[in-house]
Amino acid sequence: MRGLGSRTSRPDISIIVPALNEEGNVEGALAALAPLRTSRAEVILADGGSTDRTVELARPLCDRLVVAPRGRAAQMNAGAEVASGDILLFLHLDTSLPVDALERIRSGLRTTGRAWGRFDVRILGAHPLLPIVATLMNMRSRATGIATGDQAIFVMRETFRRVSGFPAIALMEDIALSRRLKRETPPLCLTAKVSTSGRRWDCNGFWRTVLLMWRLRLSYFLGADPGDLARAYGYARET
Repeated sequence: MRGLGSRTSRPDISIIVPALNEEGNVEGALAALAPLRTSRAEVILADGGSTDRTVELARPLCDRLVVAPRGRAAQMNAGAEVASGDILLFLHLDTSLPVDALERIRSGLRTTGRAWGRFDVRILGAHPLLPIVATLMNMRSRATGIATGDQAIFVMRETFRRVSGFPAIALMEDIALSRRLKRETPPLCLTAKVSTSGRRWDCNGFWRTVLLMWRLRLSYFLGADPGDLARAYGYARET
């Protein structure tokens, strides 16, 4: 379904934003993307069955709105399915792009021949150690070739389809996708920074959140069930 701001020219980048019960944040997040819709980009909101006003508020502010089964992987795959762009950019609702993000993506993929990539990240929050956490995330990502969803993963649409998209798991879908994409090309690691919310650290406690994330990541690499990890992370059990 197209929003009121639809265009006639075909976009080359599709920005896919998953959301669930985000009526307090969705308008501001999509409004921030409005200038990009005049720069050969489309915005697709992939809703996971919100029970609040998320869909109602988002509809006029995006080019397409799809409703999918709950879960970021399923929602982002559904958004990719209806995307028109040759490049897919997966953007969390609480993450904002640098001003020249689209041109950096276009020129970077074109000049390097890479099929996918991500941005460096900064974390916005109250704790003074959050900049160090972000720096370590960026260094680890650059060393391992693994990207997180907070880093705004982008990928050529044909490559995304070739690796079968995000796997149908409840958590760590970004790591699993990175593993698939690494077999195609190394990632393009852009030094320009996206800004993401540190609300989880602020609300749940800095050290508690850091230790939880380390434990979940280690458990995943050791073969733990992503569904169990999702519940430990705080996602409610799906019904």
